[in-house]
Amino acid sequence: MRKARVYRNGKPAGVLIEERRDKYVFRYDAGYLADNEAPAVSLTLPKSSRPYESTHLFPFFFNMLSEGANKALQCRHLRIDENDSFGLLMATAHCDTIGAVTVKPFEQ
Repeated sequence: MRKARVYRNGKPAGVLIEERRDKYVFRYDAGYLADNEAPAVSLTLPKSSRPYESTHLFPFFFNMLSEGANKALQCRHLRIDENDSFGLLMATAHCDTIGAVTVKPFEQ
């Protein structure tokens, strides 16, 4: 199991979990849910106290990844399997993303 913390404009918004290669969970933080001024991370993941589950990496997060030659170069440089979307997301979406959302490996 791997976990990543999801931030929106630098504020912790939730946790993204890869329980196994075919089970992903996104859960909003209680504090983020309680803030009425804080928008949803994505239109496809509206604010909810119930966790979201999927058999594949949520499209919103998958679309934060590079494609084609850039993806191949990143994977080769970072030594990440090109089929490991969650690993690539944690390695590349922690800064300089397009938009307000960043994803960082979970630190306990």
